[in-house]
Amino acid sequence: MRILVVEDHPDILANIMDYLALHGHQVDCAQDGVTGLHLAVTQAFDIIVLDVMLPGMDGYQFCKRLRDDARMDTPIIMLTARDALPDRLQGLRAGADDYLLKPFALAELAARIETIVRRSQRRSHTLLSVADLEYDLDTLHVSRAGVALRLNPICLKLLQVLMQRSPAIVRRQALEELVWGDHVPESDSLRTHMHQLRTIVDKPFDTPLIHTLRGIGYQLSEHHV
Repeated sequence: MRILVVEDHPDILANIMDYLALHGHQVDCAQDGVTGLHLAVTQAFDIIVLDVMLPGMDGYQFCKRLRDDARMDTPIIMLTARDALPDRLQGLRAGADDYLLKPFALAELAARIETIVRRSQRRSHTLLSVADLEYDLDTLHVSRAGVALRLNPICLKLLQVLMQRSPAIVRRQALEELVWGDHVPESDSLRTHMHQLRTIVDKPFDTPLIHTLRGIGYQLSEHHV
């Protein structure tokens, strides 16, 4: 796997990189938060190993900007000498997936990396995400900007198709067939359910995600065609 290590202590950085490389991983590094964030945003990594105390931008700021500004969900393991509960909670709330206290065993770091990446890869197949809208296909939990949304079964089906196809336009006929199969209602049920879906997913929020293309179909995207 490809791993980014952001750590300003030269000896710790060298030890981590050497150990991970010996175990077959491709490792890139940065020694300050600004450079690390640039690499994280412009390149693809399976996981980021991130020190909290960094020059330029600390680990908390790094996490928050990666999650909130760049909208990226690359897994993050935070490294820190701070063992107080408020410090650990701050890291998790900023967007870290795990927290490892210094000093730590390199074998434990490697084991945690493998566990988190494996969990992340599994969730990538079951968690749909468009902008700040998320739909967990395993639990049927839908949320937007962290707010839980309650949808009926038909709206859930419509949302799943629109999110899976996003940002493509899904034609009306395709939506009707996917939801009702060969038994499409004669009335305009699709329009009614799309109105319900839009009322729940879009109306309480500033940015609309569901767009109607008259005579064609619907699109779920941050950017309307």
